[in-house]
Amino acid sequence: MTEQNRPRTMPLGVAIALTVFIGVLTAVQARINGQLGAALGDGFVAASISFGSGLVLIVVLTLATPSGRAGLVRLGRGVGGAIPFWMLLGGLAGAVTVATQGLTVATIGVALFTVGLVAGQTAGGLVLDRAGYGPGGVVPVTLPRLVGGLLAIAGVVLCALGQRGEPVVWWMLALPLIAGVGIAWQQGTNGRLRQEVGSPLATTVVNFTGGSIALGIAAVVSVAVNGTPAALPTEPWMYLGGPMGVVYIVISAALVRRTGVLLLGLGSVVGLLAASIVLDAIAPPPSGPSLAAATAAAIVAFIGVVIAVVPWRRRRRA
Repeated sequence: MTEQNRPRTMPLGVAIALTVFIGVLTAVQARINGQLGAALGDGFVAASISFGSGLVLIVVLTLATPSGRAGLVRLGRGVGGAIPFWMLLGGLAGAVTVATQGLTVATIGVALFTVGLVAGQTAGGLVLDRAGYGPGGVVPVTLPRLVGGLLAIAGVVLCALGQRGEPVVWWMLALPLIAGVGIAWQQGTNGRLRQEVGSPLATTVVNFTGGSIALGIAAVVSVAVNGTPAALPTEPWMYLGGPMGVVYIVISAALVRRTGVLLLGLGSVVGLLAASIVLDAIAPPPSGPSLAAATAAAIVAFIGVVIAVVPWRRRRRA
């Protein structure tokens, strides 16, 4: 193979920068969905709009690519056989996450939401790995993974102790933790579904379809109980949450072969935690932690994630 015909590999530095960008997009998405929920006065309606727009985009993208169409064909043939029904439920966790953004972020801020999400995801991942739920089978709970999970949870405690403004109600602290556990379960479920359909795009369509259905039902119930929102916001940027979700999912699928799962996860956590602090510093929420407490909590949570996921090895004595 000549030098001209050899496929080019993305420089590792560029790939790592893009993983950080994924985390930044996730934090910005949380702020956008939170603002949309506050503007509408209904977090479920906001989440339904966000997820629905993402569904339209990912369906168009999947149908436009041969691998996406092939994945949908394998999906249709496998449902009820090699693909059991529970593998199609990963989108429910995404629906919970987006609904949580719309219900809490405008009040508690992106930083507290993010630290809670990371803590729940780390703790949930420990349990699910030990149970062998993911496609990689049983992963033992080692001391570093346990310590890392506890440090991530300690970040939430730091945020709660350093709160300012109005007191944060307990359910606004609990929802990000629950959403994080749901993301850990979703990742395991999506990994097993992707093994069957062979396409990340088809797997993403399943997630957005299930989440959109669940959020659509929740939005209808919410409107029936609380009434229709007075008016839709006119600012176009408030409707970018769904497209942002599609963008970082596609980028993740493209990067994972170059970076591996470890670097992809660490880079996105760096971007997520850093961007959440900046966003709250620019537009402080009415409740939530002070900037100093949020920064300290983010650092503790990030250290916990590093300890939990880096494969520490004991040095052999000569």
